[in-house]
Amino acid sequence: MKKITIAIDGHSSCGKSTMAKDLAKMVGYVYVDTGAMYRAVTLAAMRGGMFGENGSLDTERLKAAVNDIDISFRRDETTGKVETYLNGENVEREIRTIDVSQHVSQVAALPFVRERLVAAQQAMGREKGVVMDGRDIGTVVFPDAELKIFVTATAEIRARRRFKELEAKGMPADYDTILENVQQRDYADSHREVSPLRKADDAILLDNSELTIDEQREWLLEKFKERTE
Repeated sequence: MKKITIAIDGHSSCGKSTMAKDLAKMVGYVYVDTGAMYRAVTLAAMRGGMFGENGSLDTERLKAAVNDIDISFRRDETTGKVETYLNGENVEREIRTIDVSQHVSQVAALPFVRERLVAAQQAMGREKGVVMDGRDIGTVVFPDAELKIFVTATAEIRARRRFKELEAKGMPADYDTILENVQQRDYADSHREVSPLRKADDAILLDNSELTIDEQREWLLEKFKERTE
């Protein structure tokens, strides 16, 4: 069976990462969470005091620091889950907070951040056999990916999923705040100047608003087999 590159793009909080992780595990591919990479840079900027009280970002300081920000992924041997490390520190929990969510679109819109991370992502996927999810994987990172999927769901359903996810982790969560954040990120991601969120012409649309996890898995495996057999 030939190895391919799988690009999964779509709106925030629509389950792209869970979907991509599941698919990678089922077919024995490497999984790369590009959203976590942008969240890690955002966390680094927050920790470095690069955001002002009014939410403004000191882009010059971040530009000077971005090449020293090391992001890697490691599998937790106990849980089997792939977790995000920032300069050698496990930050998987910290990058999922609402504070990071409220700042990440601003960081992800910066050309120098995208250039740095896109190059890293392309290096990770050079040998194929990779599943990568994000906002511009099928349009910018891997425009020649053999399988491209664009995922969406209603904003309300995505906010509800995010709320339940944070609640399950014992993290503070407010549904209305999350819904507002989801809507703001949709607008910011699709209207930014550099690599805006859009469906690639050859991507398959998946609206998972009403799908169960099992139905989604079955759908993904079917599309994978179509491209590899």
